[in-house]
Amino acid sequence: MQQLVNKVRSERMYFDQTMDDICQGGKLCYPGWLLHRAAQLYSNTVALVFGDDSISYAQLFARACAFSDVLKQRGVEPRDRVVIFIENSPEFYIAYFAAWQIGAVVVPVNIFLGERELAHIIDDAQPKAVITQSDKKELVTHDVVLMQEDMPEVSAGYAGYSQDQLIRLDDNELCALLYTSGTTGVPKGVMLSAENIINNMLQGLSRLQITGSERVLAALPLFHSFAQNTCVWAAILLGCTIILVPKITRRHILDGLRHKPTIFLGVPALYGLLCMLKTAPLDSIKYFISGGDALPNKIRIFFAMLYRRKICNGYGMTEASPFISLDMDDELSPTAMVGRPFVGVDVQIRDEQGNLCSQNDIGRLWVRGKNIMLGYYNAPEETEKIVRNEWLDTGDMAYLDSKGRIVIAGRLKDLIIYKGFNIYPQEIENILISHPNVLRAGVIGKQADSEGEVPVAFVQIKQAENGIETQLMQWCTQHLAAYKIPREFICSVDDLPMTATGKVDKKVLRTQIS
Repeated sequence: MQQLVNKVRSERMYFDQTMDDICQGGKLCYPGWLLHRAAQLYSNTVALVFGDDSISYAQLFARACAFSDVLKQRGVEPRDRVVIFIENSPEFYIAYFAAWQIGAVVVPVNIFLGERELAHIIDDAQPKAVITQSDKKELVTHDVVLMQEDMPEVSAGYAGYSQDQLIRLDDNELCALLYTSGTTGVPKGVMLSAENIINNMLQGLSRLQITGSERVLAALPLFHSFAQNTCVWAAILLGCTIILVPKITRRHILDGLRHKPTIFLGVPALYGLLCMLKTAPLDSIKYFISGGDALPNKIRIFFAMLYRRKICNGYGMTEASPFISLDMDDELSPTAMVGRPFVGVDVQIRDEQGNLCSQNDIGRLWVRGKNIMLGYYNAPEETEKIVRNEWLDTGDMAYLDSKGRIVIAGRLKDLIIYKGFNIYPQEIENILISHPNVLRAGVIGKQADSEGEVPVAFVQIKQAENGIETQLMQWCTQHLAAYKIPREFICSVDDLPMTATGKVDKKVLRTQIS
């Protein structure tokens, strides 16, 4: 018990001391100023490694400032939204901080989305500009589209903006808009403030207590809230070197590992890939941290057997900026146990009537803290459904063990999580039902050991038709991102099982797959 008390005290001291160090004149550090701060403190330190190229913090800041000028010339003003539709690359960081430094709101978007899905986000966010890459330009419909080629090179003597030229918004004002799918299948914008971002960044660091000498492997897609917190916010605060991996493939991961990272961040599917590699060079790595999806015990155990190392299992959601808890205890725990809540994060387990549950009793997990989002963008009614009196309903069932650690018992929603990406069945069902030969559809998740869950579609067709499964695969390919396409189509003219209220009975469907 004393050991636990000491850990909690140490985390609180780290959090308070770091917050004091980065606050300016009693004001909260503004996230958009993080790169300026790093350029002042760690000027010649390598900020980014990308293949055989490297960029120092001074160079990265100068390039971001030069692009800030371009954005201003194209009409971007404080509080305007700027969509960033770019894969992992130095240009992502340049675009991100170029927008933040002039007071714009960053809107990093899932690079795997198709035209229809991207159009919905652009219509909802109403950005002043969209920044993308050449091979994605045809997907973007907007008046102001900037390309990677629009990012100017800078001369060796260009130092970038002074602090007086940087714009800051209020601490509780929207500064980052991160889109995540909702239960309706329509992506919702999670509104994060400077207070949300700075607090959650320090909450995560207080558990790790790492230094700026670390080398962070950035293999996760940078549009993901997990990657932004760790690889965009926290790493730059500390002046770490970030090793950028453009895509999660065997070749790119091995190329990143040759740069000797010390921190490895991944979703369970990425750890599954390491298990398949069996002999990946991981000796330089201090911490392996998993998030974005439930970590299968099979991967946890196999990884420990192969590499004699523990995967630290975390839990969070975009609405919490995203960190809620992390297990770093020196023991091999079941993967449902996701550790103690971070400093400043309160948790409650409630029953369906809203009453507090006793220890070890399963109920709905609610969380509270300065990391909880401002709300959903343009969706106050959706916000009210899950945020009440500053408490966020995670939608997950859980309990607290004797050490105050969160143990996830199961997901309340029909959410399917594939390689850390959220897939909501209704979005796929709506596409399937739009096919002329489809009457009803029900999509559920099927466990795949190496990938998490994959979607499986049960489809009631109007009339028997040869090759209907191939047709539906092509239909989905036209309208959905690749990771959302069902891996199986089970088609029949027979009625799908229905509930008394006229919905497809997914409980019955789950009994029909192995």
